[in-house]
Amino acid sequence: MRLSRFFIDATLSLGEHELPEAQAHYIGRVLRMAEGDALQVFDGSGDEFRGTLLEVGKKRVRVQLDETFPGQTESPLRIHLGQGLSRGERMDWAIQKATELGVTEITPIVSERCEVRLKDERAEKRQAHWQQIAISACEQCGRSVVPVIHPPMPLTEWLKRSDAELKLVLHPVAEPLTSHSKPTTLAFLIGPEGGLNDAEVDQAQDAGFHAARLGPRVLRTETAPVVALSVAQQLWGDF
Repeated sequence: MRLSRFFIDATLSLGEHELPEAQAHYIGRVLRMAEGDALQVFDGSGDEFRGTLLEVGKKRVRVQLDETFPGQTESPLRIHLGQGLSRGERMDWAIQKATELGVTEITPIVSERCEVRLKDERAEKRQAHWQQIAISACEQCGRSVVPVIHPPMPLTEWLKRSDAELKLVLHPVAEPLTSHSKPTTLAFLIGPEGGLNDAEVDQAQDAGFHAARLGPRVLRTETAPVVALSVAQQLWGDF
């Protein structure tokens, strides 16, 4: 039987540990696990731990970790996704699925046609929300390393910082992905709900990005990363 699996935002080792409040609440109050129940935890280092609950209280949960082993191997292709900022569930869905598909980093991109504007405290809350979505996706799909969700960033700034071996901007009129040689690092730029305008595509190309297409149909902003990452993993990664 598959064990319940949790991410712990702390360095883990064999022995006894008291779990952070959020995980303690979820284990004790939501899942209603009890003393003696087995579980599996990971800390993002790439290692996994198996153990047993020693104490399950209202505010305190302790676990005894007895076994450690290497976690799921990450894809040899390191992917940084620049995802155009979109509304609500669309952005959440894109981050969740990108995590399941092995992305290494995600930066929400602010461009001309973005319908969402985030500032200061609201931006920090959304970033924390997206990071938790990535953590939950890792817990579900078996990844032992959690991708980094960066703060939202203007497109021009992200283009300057991107240093991947192969840099691609999705565009309906371009060469297919198969026309490129195998890279070890990849940056994908995907526009928001309204797409990138011509000037932004030109900016990306001036920054070393190649225009690339996925097929004859124009995909929605939340669908594009799923298809793009799947194709990239099939061509150059671990699919």
